Amino acid sequence: MNLAQPIKMSARSKNAALRLGVRAHDFGRLPADELAARIAAKGFSCVQLALNKAIAGLNLSAGDLNPHLARQIGGAFARHGVGVEVLGCYINPIHPDLPTRRKMLDFFKEHLRFARDFGCGIVALESGSVNADYSPHPMNHGEAAFCEMSASIAELVVVAEQFGVIVGFEAVHYHTVSSAKKMRRVLDAIGSKNLRVVFDAANLLSPQNAGKQSRIIAEALELLGADIAVVHAKDFVLENGMMRTVPAGRGQLCFAPVWRFLRASNSHVGILLEESGEQDAPDCAKILIEQFQELYQ
Repeated sequence: MNLAQPIKMSARSKNAALRLGVRAHDFGRLPADELAARIAAKGFSCVQLALNKAIAGLNLSAGDLNPHLARQIGGAFARHGVGVEVLGCYINPIHPDLPTRRKMLDFFKEHLRFARDFGCGIVALESGSVNADYSPHPMNHGEAAFCEMSASIAELVVVAEQFGVIVGFEAVHYHTVSSAKKMRRVLDAIGSKNLRVVFDAANLLSPQNAGKQSRIIAEALELLGADIAVVHAKDFVLENGMMRTVPAGRGQLCFAPVWRFLRASNSHVGILLEESGEQDAPDCAKILIEQFQELYQ
């Protein structure tokens, strides 16, 4: 099966298709050309690219990114037929140290500025934590943290609008944007077509609500569906009251609501596997494709 070609659904699914990619750094930290070749060899057509995690020799910070480097890296992926679907720049937009936060926001803005030079239109981040290391904190769920986060995201969106690209925003159940309702609140408050959703169903779940996953995911898609720019695909298992992340298709997550959303919306958004390395990714992709197709046979 050649995963580089979109997997067409049956006639009743109209024009919907499943376009699969991976996080580049799940295949290792390598020179751009070698990394792109490895991903292409497994048949994937797009990636999420976190530069410092994926490209050997890079340790970029604010002020380091430039058009030449962006075109060089983006060109390496393009030569192998792999599109840069998303630039991952997962800064903490409410980092407790304000000078550090400013450097992080500036770094993200540089990604927005040069995204087109990578052949990319989306730069992604999460909503962050009042803890510097992203770990859970009760204050993440308070109004003060939410307002600080919103101010940072609004600042980034202004730059995204200037360069005609998208801030991809991802919810996580223990961050300041912990639910689809909070994500909807941010989208409505900022009110820009340059702010879109990176949808990860597993991120909305916790040990406390995983038993209601079908309803939670379906409601999230109803609230956010029109604003989804890309989908992340990973899975989870519950063990001794704790949630552990596993590759997509190997856990307890029900992807059916996502496939129904793709069909209903005729969506061609990229589906990016997470936590799936070079050995696991092809098998995970096969599982997802089979699930996708079986719903509509």
